[in-house]
Amino acid sequence: MSVDDNSPYYDLAQYHYDLPPELIAQYPAEPRDASRLLVVEGKGGAMHDRYFKELADYLHPGDVLVLNDTKVIPARLLGVKESGGQVEILLLRKQGPEWEALVRPARRLRPGYRILFPGFEEAEAVITAELGFPGGRRLVLNHCDEDGFIARAGHIPLPPYIERSDESGDAERYQTIYARHSGSAAAPTAGLHFTTTLLEEIKAQGVQIATVVLHVGLGTFRPVSCADIRQHQMHSEFYQVSAETASLLNRAREKGGRITAVGTTVVRTLETIYDKDRGYRAGQGETDCFLYPGYDFNAIDQLITNFHLPGSSLLMLVSAFLGVEKTRQAYQHAIKEKYRFFSYGDAMLIC
Repeated sequence: MSVDDNSPYYDLAQYHYDLPPELIAQYPAEPRDASRLLVVEGKGGAMHDRYFKELADYLHPGDVLVLNDTKVIPARLLGVKESGGQVEILLLRKQGPEWEALVRPARRLRPGYRILFPGFEEAEAVITAELGFPGGRRLVLNHCDEDGFIARAGHIPLPPYIERSDESGDAERYQTIYARHSGSAAAPTAGLHFTTTLLEEIKAQGVQIATVVLHVGLGTFRPVSCADIRQHQMHSEFYQVSAETASLLNRAREKGGRITAVGTTVVRTLETIYDKDRGYRAGQGETDCFLYPGYDFNAIDQLITNFHLPGSSLLMLVSAFLGVEKTRQAYQHAIKEKYRFFSYGDAMLIC
């Protein structure tokens, strides 16, 4: 999509829309593939109201479906300051012996402050540094078996627009069925709609399945606050693409197969590792890839994605792939037809 330097599409206001609160999904559809699926044709813009269980109708033999098999950790910890005030910690990622985290309330949590966890013996979190984003802190967990403590004390990190506490069912439901590699502070939500039966149906018709890893962190869900979106700086996240996946994708492209990304995290990963001369390359590292209108996509042909928050980098990515006006029309249609929005909501296929 070509965009002029003075385009209004760089204006943050272009990515805000009004959403009736009742369309924000508080619980997921059951079963998973009972979610609705808005199919949007990228070239003509035609829209079709379907169900996710019908996804195979839009995949062809020789295509590749690319999944992010990251696994959400119970990253939300509830503790107290030594003075007794409540503290909420969201673990973002491990950096050596320490964690990058979001803390709330953050104002008084300076380096050296201790956070205690009543009911969990001597376990404590100690703030070691302030980070360069609101609420960002570096901390270390002391006097505990770290993995065991997080597993016992941690809560599923449901986003704040889900206005309830996590429940027992969220431990399974806020996780894709193919999750393998622990490290995410949020789910790659486009993948929540898949069932084992649906994946087997897709494979049976000659579609190959590939996986990548991108551990979802602040880069994915941090709001864009710059009036000119080009000034937004993505927080980096860990990604990994195996040689097997890179080879599979290159072979498929050579034979004319289409690459369908399941979620914006897959898009960002594949666009990070794709080389115009050499194709898909194996590798791992950190990506701060920010895709917005004006970007030319090279690595994907179709996109499955949920409906995203107003003003988010994820909505900008979708707008870059589909086009700003077509994205706006698709969201207006979804609101009119009462699709369910955000993490536990319905999905869209751009084909």
